[in-house]
Amino acid sequence: MILQTQRLILRPWNENDAEELYKYASDAEIGAPAGWQPHTSVENSREIIRSVLSAPETYAVCLKENGKPIGSIGFHRNDLAEKDDEYELGYWIGKAFWGQGLIPEAAREMLRYAFEELGMARIWCGYYDGNHKSRRVQEKLGFVYHHTTEGIKVTLMNEIRTGHVMLMTKETWEKLEKAK
Repeated sequence: MILQTQRLILRPWNENDAEELYKYASDAEIGAPAGWQPHTSVENSREIIRSVLSAPETYAVCLKENGKPIGSIGFHRNDLAEKDDEYELGYWIGKAFWGQGLIPEAAREMLRYAFEELGMARIWCGYYDGNHKSRRVQEKLGFVYHHTTEGIKVTLMNEIRTGHVMLMTKETWEKLEKAK
């Protein structure tokens, strides 16, 4: 599946994206707030593409102007999204692209896709304490605070954190869409 917005193409990752992925994912300010270690080499990025980013409904966020990936966005199921009609949304973007509204743009398209084409009823989204950028994206999109969990073991970082969980229901999304 390939999705498009005004400025972006959301497409599956492929191993040829490893150099571009490494360029952004090697920055500690990208992965650490989300709970993952910076990539250590192009080959490490290639392995992450194979093992993590090749999952269904996981997309490279690419600029239309050059087709190169600058971040990632996708749906997955875990402890937040356990039912067949719900997903958790995750995302990140390279530091050079912060503050341009690109992740909210990509996420709006992902929400449309989830509710209109995949038949989802709920989309969960979370952020760890201190990740104000991620929280702000969720607020811009209209996610509503659901709960906070303390003592979350973040294995990849060998840390214990506090996480905040936000929720978007199909009904809320439809109301927001009508209000545009």
